[in-house]
Amino acid sequence: MTNGHIDIISRAAQLYDEVVVAVVRNPSKTSLFTAAERVEMIREATKKHDNVRVDRFEGLIVDFCRDHDISAIVKGLRAVTDFDYEMQMAQMNYSQAGVETLFMTTNPLYAFLSSSLVKEFAKFGGDVSGLVPPTVLDRLTSRLSEA
Repeated sequence: MTNGHIDIISRAAQLYDEVVVAVVRNPSKTSLFTAAERVEMIREATKKHDNVRVDRFEGLIVDFCRDHDISAIVKGLRAVTDFDYEMQMAQMNYSQAGVETLFMTTNPLYAFLSSSLVKEFAKFGGDVSGLVPPTVLDRLTSRLSEA
């Protein structure tokens, strides 16, 4: 969870009555935290938004959307390279379940951020305090010191 994620969630929370942050374990990524730990961190980082709910799921996002009566997914785009992949996913999700995908451009302050980059930078002692919420920084520092 980076400040880029928080920016997209906060902006979506201003536009919609309810925002559900859906957390999944992606088997193609090596995660430093479990899905349950990520849910907890996101809840802490978004607690100022009364209309943001954080849930965990397994499987397809379209099934989660269908089960929770969610009609649209909001995605943040950092660069054109994100768009190609995200557009394919959006078209698949719409063709399979009629779920719309809405793209928000990332605040330029966070356009370079990715959770993988933050994790790698922190792992080698880099200062990521301005890139992640304080609760994430505390857990990240603690987890990396265990390794």
